[in-house]
Amino acid sequence: MIPGSKSVTSPDSDIPTTAEIFAISWPLALRAVMMFSIVIIDLYLVSFLGEEAVASIGVATVISGLLMGMTLAFANAMQIKVAQAYGTGEPLELKTAFFGGLLINVTLILSGTVLILFFGQTLVEMLAHTADIADNASQYLQVFILVMLAEAVSAAFTSHFNGCGRTRLSFYSFLISAPANIGSSILLIFGLYGLPELGLAGAAWGSFIGALLRLLFLAAVFFRHHGLFQNVDGWKHNSLITATKKQFNFSWPIAATFISMTFANQACMAIYANLSIYQFAAMTLIMPWVRIAGQLSYTWTQATGILIAQLLGKSLSSASLNKFLSRAWRWAFVSAFIVATAYALIIFATRLIYADLAEETRLALLSFLPVLLLVPFPRTSNAICGNVLRASGDTRSSMNIHLAANWLFMVPMTALFVLILDVSVAWVFALFLAEELVKFPLFHRRIWSGEWHRLKQ
Repeated sequence: MIPGSKSVTSPDSDIPTTAEIFAISWPLALRAVMMFSIVIIDLYLVSFLGEEAVASIGVATVISGLLMGMTLAFANAMQIKVAQAYGTGEPLELKTAFFGGLLINVTLILSGTVLILFFGQTLVEMLAHTADIADNASQYLQVFILVMLAEAVSAAFTSHFNGCGRTRLSFYSFLISAPANIGSSILLIFGLYGLPELGLAGAAWGSFIGALLRLLFLAAVFFRHHGLFQNVDGWKHNSLITATKKQFNFSWPIAATFISMTFANQACMAIYANLSIYQFAAMTLIMPWVRIAGQLSYTWTQATGILIAQLLGKSLSSASLNKFLSRAWRWAFVSAFIVATAYALIIFATRLIYADLAEETRLALLSFLPVLLLVPFPRTSNAICGNVLRASGDTRSSMNIHLAANWLFMVPMTALFVLILDVSVAWVFALFLAEELVKFPLFHRRIWSGEWHRLKQ
């Protein structure tokens, strides 16, 4: 049991079972995999238009990806606030958490849209290698603004359902939007069946059609269950604006964590470009697979965080919270083992997936295997800690740990290993494990203190 227990144990019936954690986590995992798959499929379709079209999407997604990522980060924070409100059983708390999160998301996207309209073209021209790539990227980005607006509202609905433990609804929405996205993109990119041949812009319109259908599905389910909360009078803190400001103060460290990780990853990728072409190719090829397979364990930790937030909202005793977290933690290591196994299979399958790779690249990929077998365990344990801290309202501790690990360790050590010491790519890749080991005592000390047993308002 985790130290810090102070209260009398609550009834075991109040403590979620392992099956309940799994019921929340598996839709999150499949949803994440589908999101990655859609990006891969869109790039595959656009690849038929040539390398310049792929490069144009790459330029556009540098801009849209940061804004969308920030929206999802704030939505993740909203998910925690909804879970806390759901645990209290108070409709007023639930109403305030939803509309506060929706207001933050829409304000963020509208502000980003204004910046894109005024400065997007200049930024695109700075990033693009040619004028044609810049023009295509701008056309794609102008349509993709509609996708971001739809996804900002959808993210609020998704966070509400996830916070209430109904993660399947978001997964179902992707079962509707993904086929529509792919099918309409094919039709509009190539102008099939008499439709206009829009090229790269067709991919963006296909994404919008999928995003709109997803939004309509989530909105319909939400209104069927809650309407507009018209039966719930008033707002927490007596004002939606005041409540939204407090929710923003809770949320911004989570968004700052995402932004830090994004820029740190980009900084490291820029440094990796100084490796040999074979080593850099190996790093580029393995990273998407690491993220996809890693979702199998990360969504377990995310589900644990949602349930912890609900239990804290119910004011369960420290002993009961510890009992639940201990069980969730044990099964998190099982999920980490599954991820490690998946990594091994991916490494050995690269010979089949990438049949034309040079032998030097294959050897570099194989050299990553020891780290991939070990890193899921500390990474999953750290993720449990991070999600539990955020669930308790302690968002700044998690942010500070990530910022320190990113900018005081990972980026400078990567620069040292690649630019100065010129070590093997296997040692460069080992920094991912080292970073998790740096974060490990910092995260676990916060959890073992027991301070997370009470909500921080």
